[in-house]
Amino acid sequence: MSFQQFVSIIPIFERVESSRMTQVIASSADRHMLVVVLRGHLSISGQSQEPILVSQGFACHPQYGPFTIQVPKTKEAEYVVITYRVFPENSPWSLHGSLRTSSEVKVKYMLDELFRTTEANDVPSEDKYLVQQVRKRLILERILFIYIYETQMQRETTASLASMEESISYINEHYMLKLTLPMLAERAGISVGHYTVLFKNVTGTSMSRYLRSLRISKAKQIFQQFRLPAKEVAQLVGFADYFHFSRTFKQEVGCSPAAYLKELHKI
Repeated sequence: MSFQQFVSIIPIFERVESSRMTQVIASSADRHMLVVVLRGHLSISGQSQEPILVSQGFACHPQYGPFTIQVPKTKEAEYVVITYRVFPENSPWSLHGSLRTSSEVKVKYMLDELFRTTEANDVPSEDKYLVQQVRKRLILERILFIYIYETQMQRETTASLASMEESISYINEHYMLKLTLPMLAERAGISVGHYTVLFKNVTGTSMSRYLRSLRISKAKQIFQQFRLPAKEVAQLVGFADYFHFSRTFKQEVGCSPAAYLKELHKI
């Protein structure tokens, strides 16, 4: 679901219920439901859909209902079901499926507020009733925002990490080519800044340092397997300038290529 829909459509709170039991939930074509798992995990399946393991949240679109909420027989679970509709009616509200969040404490607090506002025993005046309705709508909007935003962020992070893993594999296979940070970032489909941060998070080092260490490691392997001149090996691993190779080799290994070869041939 896009934020364009969220901006143009108003979710209207209907009711909130808590449960620990397996049940089938169904609603009319204009009623949506949000399942929030408070403890344990659930298995949720829609009509003609495979069950999905849910540990945080799940949006039920009426198009795919009724929904079966299955609590594991050997474990306890507790969850909340919020029923709501959208305004204007028949708006293209497509929220459906598993939802993720890292703000579970915040969501739990807002659910408590939602229950308190809904279960108030006093008979409110008309003005107070309207205030309560607005408050419940705002709480619902905030909960939906958290789930939609953080689910999207986690999906983008997962996609970025997958791109980064592919990029590192590309570097490992094509280390002998001229590889630049802008080229690799463009190939991964992310900005140079984002690529730099992700690369450091995944590998623990910068792209340039990783590539440098990789090339020197490959050079050492070639030295150990073949009797080739150091200048030729430098070109094979991606160094156009032998003096740059020699300086980098000494920084990584602790000795020059010539000294390394001399010591290697003693073995």
